[in-house]
Amino acid sequence: MQIKISTRHGHLSDASQEKISAKVEKMSRIFERLTSISVTVDLEHDERPQVALEVSAEHKHDFVASVSSDNLWSSLESAIHKVEQQLRKYKEKIQERHRSPYVRRQEIPIESEAEAAED
Repeated sequence: MQIKISTRHGHLSDASQEKISAKVEKMSRIFERLTSISVTVDLEHDERPQVALEVSAEHKHDFVASVSSDNLWSSLESAIHKVEQQLRKYKEKIQERHRSPYVRRQEIPIESEAEAAED
């Protein structure tokens, strides 16, 4: 899995980049088929930094979240939370599809024993 961290209108220290990388790397626990994670930090407005998070997975388009809040870390946490929700929803959708192979078939109702006895 590739992790790319980029910054607009400013600079992040190496320690901050490593901390961001460690936080986003944990998303692979939720969905193991992640191929790349792109984090863009926009520091144009120092009082409200914006974090955009794009996650690519196999056989699926990107999962995207963009959050702006009072500090960088709360923006990052909110963006991660949003993407995690999207990943969980997608994973459950996939698992549900594989769990119920008879979704396309219509089930035929079984007559009750009382109705069968009357005939």
